[in-house]
Amino acid sequence: MPELILGISAFYHDSAAALVRDGVPVAAAQEERFSRRRYDPSFPAQAVRYCLDELGVSLPGIAAVAYYEDPQLKFRRVLASLVGAAPTSVGSFRVTVPNWLRTGGKLHAVQVVRRELESLDLGPVPDIVVRRHHESHAASAFFPSPFRSAAVLCVDGVGEWATTTLWHGLDTTLTPLAEIRFPHSLGLLYSAFTYFCGFKVDSGEYKLMGLAPYGEPRYAELIRERLIDVKPDGSFHLNMRYFEYLRGQVMTGRAFERLFSGPRRTPEGPLTEREFDLAASVQSVTEEVMLRLAHTARERTGESKLCLAGGVALNCVANGKIVDRGLFDEVWIQPAAGDAGAALGAALAVAMERGAGRDHAGSGQDAMSGALLGPAFSDTQIAEYLRSREIPHHRLTPGRLVDDVAAALADGKIAGWFQDRMEFGPRALGARSIVGDPRDPAMQSAMNLKIKFRESFRPFAPAVLATDAKDYFDLRQESPYMLVVAQVAAAHQLPVAETGVTGLDRLRVQRSGIPAVTHVDCSARVQTVTPDSSPALHELLTAFKARTGCSVLVNTSFNVRGEPIVNSPHDAYTCFMRTNIDLLALGSFLLYKNEQPPWLEESDWRAEIPLD
Repeated sequence: MPELILGISAFYHDSAAALVRDGVPVAAAQEERFSRRRYDPSFPAQAVRYCLDELGVSLPGIAAVAYYEDPQLKFRRVLASLVGAAPTSVGSFRVTVPNWLRTGGKLHAVQVVRRELESLDLGPVPDIVVRRHHESHAASAFFPSPFRSAAVLCVDGVGEWATTTLWHGLDTTLTPLAEIRFPHSLGLLYSAFTYFCGFKVDSGEYKLMGLAPYGEPRYAELIRERLIDVKPDGSFHLNMRYFEYLRGQVMTGRAFERLFSGPRRTPEGPLTEREFDLAASVQSVTEEVMLRLAHTARERTGESKLCLAGGVALNCVANGKIVDRGLFDEVWIQPAAGDAGAALGAALAVAMERGAGRDHAGSGQDAMSGALLGPAFSDTQIAEYLRSREIPHHRLTPGRLVDDVAAALADGKIAGWFQDRMEFGPRALGARSIVGDPRDPAMQSAMNLKIKFRESFRPFAPAVLATDAKDYFDLRQESPYMLVVAQVAAAHQLPVAETGVTGLDRLRVQRSGIPAVTHVDCSARVQTVTPDSSPALHELLTAFKARTGCSVLVNTSFNVRGEPIVNSPHDAYTCFMRTNIDLLALGSFLLYKNEQPPWLEESDWRAEIPLD
């Protein structure tokens, strides 16, 4: 009889649930997609219900529940860190420790998980097993990977104590080899600059990465001299006199301001050359550290394959540098590399410990099902929703729908694309996407300002037919999860003259024949698409190529700034009507904006969605 393990991450950010059957991921989702609260940290009750419903089981059908980290060990680290930073940490101690110790606080996370599972009224709760945070990351990276053996590198902010760990994965085992401990953290270094540049920690790091190509790394040497001592093997030590996260509730303070000649940027304030250069500088240092760590991983394990997880593994520019360096024959990155994916990793770790296998290893395919592990909605369900709301629509055959959307895209229209099961992880991969024509020079600005309602500098990613990817991008390997940055191929680049053009004005310079997905440094965060990885998107790309000769589409997540990616038909229709999206493909149904009734809301919806 198949054995099911339920994994849970909760109570910090991006809570999630995942279900593993005999060592294979079969369902996974973040709580935010159901609650509509971005990075929801609460117990993932709705995600748990979804996972169980997906397989038609209740809690008695689960062999064990795996929690993604050890709350007791984490509390000992928090307490030791606060005591070690005394007396300057007294204020933080008075706030932090009572929150940990109170009934229902983080110290009692396992008891809270049991109580919350009991409240679902789905039967007796099985044993709850605790895994360590970085073990969960490492398991999420290696066990679903296509490799029989590999080096495994996990880099994030902090788990219990570990901030960076190196493992050797072999068949169904993971052997720890080395770790770097809190407070020395590459993830927290990057978050400190995220905070100092006026963005939100744990959500704005990707903005900082997108901002980096606008600047010059003029502060990189200062960062190396004063903030981080990096050894040849990639190990590092932070100079804690410049950071406040040991002593208070913020990342940086006056010492950081003195070092970088001024105060922190006000959130939502103007972006200046200083922010561009700070972003470029910390990105450069991050890439250097990751490359050194990857080199050490190769030397310590002797493996030709590398697996990555942890929040820093979402830095797709650094990932691209590792791939380009050629240290490894292949690099595989867990698509839900952050804490959401640790729910899956915890479940996988327990499954392997209990005797599950990895039948997919060595087949060339990973076990993530293209990350399409979330809810799907049948045409029957979609039809019922449309009828109940009296929403004008057209029901089409699959071929006709794909052709009509491709034709609209070729005509400059923007489409919402809602197909298949929802993606697990932060990237929309063609199931809950907004798509457009990458050849249109106005597309990037139109999508940012009129649909996503976000900062103009933020780049968009290309989805490309895997068979044609090397025609458009200098890519050494496939990138099915949009987690590797590559340069646009020289054949598609245009001569550029940027004399006197600086800052965000560089956005207006066309650099390639696919300008909507070409960043200011001629790079792109590439998603390679196959019929297996994203079936519906592959069909759309194929139809778009047949009509235009172009194998690429803009692919961005189906949401507006500050909102989680859409989950249900209702979420999709709401986003469609709130924005300037022209048409919406919901399963077999096609909706046109000009046929819809006026969209009325009692309040301004943008005021209800906090900025990211």
